[in-house]
This record gives sequence, structure tokens and C-alpha cells, in this order.
Amino acid sequence: MTAPGADGAQRIKLTSPLPLYTQIKEILRARILDGSYQPHQQMPSESEMMASFDVSRITVRQALNDLQNEGLIFRIHGKGSFVSKPKAFQDLGRLQGFGEAMRQMGYETFARVLSIKTVLPPPQVAEKLHLPKRAKVTELHRLRFLNREPISLDVTYVPAAIGQRLAKEDLAARDVFAILENDYGLALGHAELQIGSTLADETLAGQLRVEEGSPVLFIERTTHTADGVPIDYEHLYYRGDAFQYKVRVDRVPVSERAS
Repeated sequence: MTAPGADGAQRIKLTSPLPLYTQIKEILRARILDGSYQPHQQMPSESEMMASFDVSRITVRQALNDLQNEGLIFRIHGKGSFVSKPKAFQDLGRLQGFGEAMRQMGYETFARVLSIKTVLPPPQVAEKLHLPKRAKVTELHRLRFLNREPISLDVTYVPAAIGQRLAKEDLAARDVFAILENDYGLALGHAELQIGSTLADETLAGQLRVEEGSPVLFIERTTHTADGVPIDYEHLYYRGDAFQYKVRVDRVPVSERAS
């Protein structure tokens, strides 16, 4: 037995082990992420959702509270609930590819490969990857999308031997990290990051759909294998209005700091 979903498009299952408010949350969440509900659009009222889903007000409010806690909606007293412009985040405490991290949070993500070619590396790239003289690298430019909006430009350098294999992969749908580990058997160990900011030039502004001169989050990342070999060097340019990094920092006990 099922109950009608909002707008009749989806249904909640009364026999499902999932609570009704969780099912409603997932239905609304899917509509926000697939663009059915646009940023800043007003959501159906609580009364409309109660009627559509045939549930109590408290059930609807539980679903909306969860969506608000996820940052997908915001509320204005006396006016109702509205769709937020999603501001996704990635945990700096975990070494993950962008797509892997975003999919785990339920976001829709994909990449557009702008170019991939074998080149002589700039001195900085050769140094970061510990390459011998005249060794070449594969340079990969990808525009990453989050919920169908451009979120970052990723410029990746890997040794040419690996890059020639990567060129044959589906880099629009798969993360480089996942390919390196799952397909090539290269266990990743750690990454070194430097985070700063830069201003979007005309090309970058057009790619990220921001104003020229807008501040952009800039990340320089060098990823190493489990045995310490640098294998992936990146310049990542993120829209500051739609993405943020988070990290948990624990205070070292006084006894440990003194030892």
C-alpha cells in the first residue's frame, strides 16, 4: 500500500521500514538536487504536503528539519520554506576524489573533460612529482559540475605512463583516485595541500559562470601513494560561493605537548 507523493510524481511506501518523514525527505531532496525545485523557489506549504502525502504536520516538519540541517532549504517566518543554493563541502580530514565525496552526500556530480595531453612539465610540476629531466607528464583539464552547475576547474598532472592509460578512461564519470586504486592497483596514502585564493580571469570566469575578477578558492594538492611516491599533482579552482572545505582539529593534551 502506498500513499500519494507530492504532485503525484513519487510515492511513500507505508510498508517500508524507513520512517515516513525519511521517505518524504528523500523525495523532496531528490527534487531539489535534480532541479525540479530551483534555488530560492518556495516549497509547497506544510498543509499542501500533509494533503499530498497524507501524513501529519509533525511528519512533514521532521522531513523539512532534516533538509534544513543539510542546508538544502531555508525558512522565512510567516512565509514558508525555500530552496537554498546548495553550498557543498568536502572534509579535508579524508583523502577523497571530488566525485566520491559528493556522491556520498547525495549530490549529483559529473565532469567535462576539456583537454588531456602529454606535455613537458613546468619546473614546479616536475619538482612536485619528483620527475627526472626530460620526463613528460599528462596534463588533464576537467570542469567539475555539482547539481548541474560548474563548481571547479581541476588541472591535474600525472606521470605520462599513467596518463596514457587515464586517457582511455571515462573521466567524465569517474574520479582519478578511484581509477588509480581500483583499476591500477596503486594504493594512495596521503596528500599535501596548500589553500589560498585567486581572482578569476576571463577564461576561468566563463568556465565557472562567475564575474571576471571574482575571488576563487585555489587549492594546490600533491597526492602520494601508500609508499610515499608522489603520483598526482593538481591545481583546483573552486567557486567560493558554492563550495567550502571543512576539517576537524583536535587539541593536543597539555601532557603530550610538554613531552
